[in-house]
Amino acid sequence: MPSTFTAFFDANVFFGARLRSLVMEVAQSGVFRARWSPDVHDEWIRSVLGRRADLRPEQIEPIRVMMDIAVPDALVSGYAGLIPALTLPDPDDRHILAAAIAGRADVIVTFNEKDFPPDALAPYGIHTRHPDAFFSEAEGIEPGMLTEAAARDLAHYKRPPLTPKQYTDDLRKAGVPQLADYLWRMRVLLDDQAEP
Repeated sequence: MPSTFTAFFDANVFFGARLRSLVMEVAQSGVFRARWSPDVHDEWIRSVLGRRADLRPEQIEPIRVMMDIAVPDALVSGYAGLIPALTLPDPDDRHILAAAIAGRADVIVTFNEKDFPPDALAPYGIHTRHPDAFFSEAEGIEPGMLTEAAARDLAHYKRPPLTPKQYTDDLRKAGVPQLADYLWRMRVLLDDQAEP
């Protein structure tokens, strides 16, 4: 039975392609309900385009569409009216909290936990988790789920193919070293031909 525990993902979790792809696989596991918003999409797409001069918006837009299709009911709307009443250290982050509230999230998964002080989130029953901690906890709830999701994700990369080492190195660069180390230790489950 799918969980009712709901995680709202901040845009920064989607900045790296490898982590974004793994999030999509894990989100389909049923261990938690994933949520994000149109503003989150806009923010991660702006960031990727700002860092990658070789990409154009029309190359990224299909990813947004595929994410919304891959995880039904993930896209949160109807939160704009909540934004003015919220207080956070950076007012530009209020849309994240507003969408998390509207999406009935239990947790905001973000690399910037300091931007969401516990006292600002507590009235809404929401807390934050760094992606490394969040995925570790999700694996603890359903052991094996993470390696199965990573194996499915790794199998997508065919042109060019990725080795488990390249895959986990990319996750480490994306800011989730504990997740990368865990998956590297479990690499035999990812690929029987894993590099030593």
